[in-house]
Amino acid sequence: MTRTITGATRVAGVVGHPIAHSLSPVLHNAWLEAAGIDGVYVPLEVEEARFGEFIEGLRATSWAGLNVTLPFKRNALAAADNAHMRARRAQAANLLVFRDGRITADNTDGLGLLVAFAEQAPGFDPKAGPVVILGAGGGARGAAGAFLDAGCPEIRVVNRTLVRAQTLAAELRLKAFDLRDAEAAFEGAQAVINATSAGLADSETLDLPLAATPAACVVMDMVYKPLLTPFLAQAQALGRPTVDGLAMLIGQAIPSFEAIYGEQPPAGVGVRALALKALGL
Repeated sequence: MTRTITGATRVAGVVGHPIAHSLSPVLHNAWLEAAGIDGVYVPLEVEEARFGEFIEGLRATSWAGLNVTLPFKRNALAAADNAHMRARRAQAANLLVFRDGRITADNTDGLGLLVAFAEQAPGFDPKAGPVVILGAGGGARGAAGAFLDAGCPEIRVVNRTLVRAQTLAAELRLKAFDLRDAEAAFEGAQAVINATSAGLADSETLDLPLAATPAACVVMDMVYKPLLTPFLAQAQALGRPTVDGLAMLIGQAIPSFEAIYGEQPPAGVGVRALALKALGL
């Protein structure tokens, strides 16, 4: 179906560098069409050094909102006039909403993570026990915040650079572990989440003792391309239940769509199937 773009069309999009791989336009445009909303969602690639200039240019327009991906999530938070607690805690924003020349930042990644767990690991209870997060960047911060809000009693941060894990742990009252101590961190874990970029390449693996986790431990990877990362493949070979990054991507897009367009995405739209098709799966 071809949509007519007019002066009344609400324009939003996603910005990154690179951006050609993004599935966000597939999701949002499918929802827009199904809902009959006069809107369009486009991918935008911006030079790293010109992000601030780009945002200030949008401020003076009727632009509705912007999702933000790597490497601009920290820059996006700094560019906003105000920010939701989720973004401040993560020290990064994946959503900017434009209204009357002002910009509000949010971080819906943690919300998306919880949606992904509810969908693909419905038996998981964040209140049941420790959760392990691999990494100490914005993704790890967003995940930690989401689990804290969900009532998780203990969060363990494992990172190659221990001081970064310790900094995050001190800020959010978590427990920090060196990567070499991952086996101890995995003991009794109810879930392990990879919030690092390791696994983006098929040849890149996380050499971690997942066998030390309990048999029912849920293993998740935030990466969605490839959909089955080496980390998830290792978990599946051990019989662990898994959650993929595509479920998180869709989960974070739902509150983003609502914030930008003012209503929830319509139910019954097969956005996962559309995303899998776009991935060639």
